[in-house]
Amino acid sequence: MAKPIVKAVLLSPQREPGSKPLLVVGPSLGTSTVLWTEAAALLGDEYDVIGWDLPGHGMSPTATEGFDVAELADAVVDLVDSVSPGVRFHYAGVSLGGATGLQLGIKHGDRLRSLSVQCSGAKLGTPEGWLERAETVRSLGTPVMIQGSAERWFAAGFMDRRPDVSSRLLHALRDADRFGYAFCCEALAAFDVREQLGSITVPTQAIAGVEDSVAPPSFAEEVVAGIKAGGTFAVAEALDGVAHLAPAEAPDVVAGLMRNFMKENGL
Repeated sequence: MAKPIVKAVLLSPQREPGSKPLLVVGPSLGTSTVLWTEAAALLGDEYDVIGWDLPGHGMSPTATEGFDVAELADAVVDLVDSVSPGVRFHYAGVSLGGATGLQLGIKHGDRLRSLSVQCSGAKLGTPEGWLERAETVRSLGTPVMIQGSAERWFAAGFMDRRPDVSSRLLHALRDADRFGYAFCCEALAAFDVREQLGSITVPTQAIAGVEDSVAPPSFAEEVVAGIKAGGTFAVAEALDGVAHLAPAEAPDVVAGLMRNFMKENGL
């Protein structure tokens, strides 16, 4: 397998690299770094915030062959090393970006200062469901996903309240490469780290939206219980009125929870 390549977008003010602690933020399937624009702006005075895009999404080149979530985690470490070799960083990710965070904790824990897993879980959906979606998008393209994604991504009323944010995110989905999206679906089909959570040694925050049908609060509780079983500090947070894209739906709340967690638990 060729390792996937992910590209970075600086989401905090331009300044001398290394002058602030590094925070790397990851996207959910079908979105881009746009997901993090507002939350990153709220954290950008205290952290250097770098967002990354999934293969075939946003700035990242599409993949020519399959990859797994552990290889996405490797790609994130390679990305960080291309900016600041060997530096330890805080990480936060949503959905597939959160799954990548769990793999970072399992495989690259020595590089992490803290971990925030948002709207995600140690296993998401069913292999059959993901493989079926991969085939659909390969055949018909990403626009076929727009209506269903809009229903899953946002809590009731959000698209009316924030048409600017929701339309930017849905445009990112429309513009995503169908093959990159399909490969991400296949990576999710194979993803299940429930048995490995106890090996995560970095303090972890699991944030869930109460209205999230994809990764409900029970998923965050499962992640926290698994990590705590290994003796590491972990805490779950459930956000009312939020569905699957917490940093876009509730940037103030998410940024506040992340700031407090990183300050109190960042190693």
